[in-house]
Amino acid sequence: MAIAINKGLSLAHDIYEDRGRRVRELRKAGRKTIGYICLYPPVEIITALGMVPFRIFGNMSEPITLADQVSTTVVCPFLRSIIDLGMKGKFDFLDGVVGAHTCDIGAGIIIQWRDYVKDTPFTHLIDVPHTDHPPAVEYFAGQLNSFKRHLEEHAGQKLTDDKLKKAVELHNTQRRLVRQLYDLRKPDPPLLTSAENLEVMVALFSLPVEEGNDLLEDVIKQVSERSDRPGRKKARLLVWGPVFDNTSLFKLIESAGASVVVDDTCVGTRAFWADVKAPYDLQALAQRYLVDIKCPRTYRQAEPAETRRDYDKDLDSRFNYIRKAVVDWNVNGAVLQSVKYCDTHGYEVPNLRHYLDTLGIPSIYIEHDYSERSLAPIKTRVEAFVETLG
Repeated sequence: MAIAINKGLSLAHDIYEDRGRRVRELRKAGRKTIGYICLYPPVEIITALGMVPFRIFGNMSEPITLADQVSTTVVCPFLRSIIDLGMKGKFDFLDGVVGAHTCDIGAGIIIQWRDYVKDTPFTHLIDVPHTDHPPAVEYFAGQLNSFKRHLEEHAGQKLTDDKLKKAVELHNTQRRLVRQLYDLRKPDPPLLTSAENLEVMVALFSLPVEEGNDLLEDVIKQVSERSDRPGRKKARLLVWGPVFDNTSLFKLIESAGASVVVDDTCVGTRAFWADVKAPYDLQALAQRYLVDIKCPRTYRQAEPAETRRDYDKDLDSRFNYIRKAVVDWNVNGAVLQSVKYCDTHGYEVPNLRHYLDTLGIPSIYIEHDYSERSLAPIKTRVEAFVETLG
């Protein structure tokens, strides 16, 4: 009797439930694993040096305890969860960790990791400018060069142009496949649920890029041919915000009678929508990660060196990619979510809601403390919001 091989959505679910399983196997087989926090460490450099990039998330179902020894409680609970899990030994399969200055707390996490998480021989912090003008891109390219040299030393090998080119091509292929996956949520009803989609995305952050690409191809084929498609619902929503790596919020929204058809989060489209453009060098990486990733942590001018700002022009410069998503996925409502104490996203909300108003898209803002228990009180508000869209 043939043994069934887990593929497609089933494999994505298994990886989502046990993210460290595959990287532990690879590490046991001799591959080095490098954890990274946030979107700004370039995974292409890690892949090109023969290592496995592993996106570090927290855990919404595990109470934060040990982190209270090294971090105040009135800062980002997502980042506190990461350092808490690190101190508990939950990332003992990592050979190194790299972070980026996405915010002051994010930068501090790497220092805390270096000082308080044991058995991680490599740590590196990339300083990321908060503007996207040409001098900032040049500075960021220099930061990536410093990271490259440090990681070369850890890997015991040099990064050649050919290795980097092959790694960029693999990751660009993954980004193209992710965009194909999201296309499957354009029909009405969508061909897969937002929770299924998120499990696939989390799995991609837990696998070598080649295995992630194989998974995506299997999922796209399976979903395109499935007969058990989700039913049609009265609302088609966009979900916006920082990291959300748990399916609980999406299940809550869809149980309220809505379909989440697209997102703008750093576990979803924000991470995969922009390719690295040729030539595949550090300058191209700097352009992609600093300029092309659309995150509130980067200040953008409507026009370079402008001295007088036009409010409407400024809004369109910052959010016109959301206008395209609203049209392409036929969105009729938006859920803006953020974790407590995330000033980066919190300060963005008033202007984003105003922009959505100009598009005729109703929105609701919800805040949580990156725990599953904090979502329960949100359910009634989401249900009431969805009712207004009927």
